[in-house]
Amino acid sequence: MARVVVDVMLKPEILDPQGQAVQRALPRLGFAGIADVRQGKRFELEVEGPVDDAALAQINTMAETFLANTVIEDFTVRVEEVAHRGEAK
Repeated sequence: MARVVVDVMLKPEILDPQGQAVQRALPRLGFAGIADVRQGKRFELEVEGPVDDAALAQINTMAETFLANTVIEDFTVRVEEVAHRGEAK
């Protein structure tokens, strides 16, 4: 079994009020030096079988039509190694 991660972020030209709220709160909490914050979403998909070109094409289609609003969001798809049960990652 493999894990495919889809990260979804607002496009740079889209305002991110949640990110701005976090950015404003950080100095009050003692965290300095953060110039900008953008909030996004992460989807972890456990895929049965190999993650070949066909599986990645299907996941890209899924991300484009369901996981992300491509009018205002960009997404990336990547395959992650999955540690076997009982092993440290």
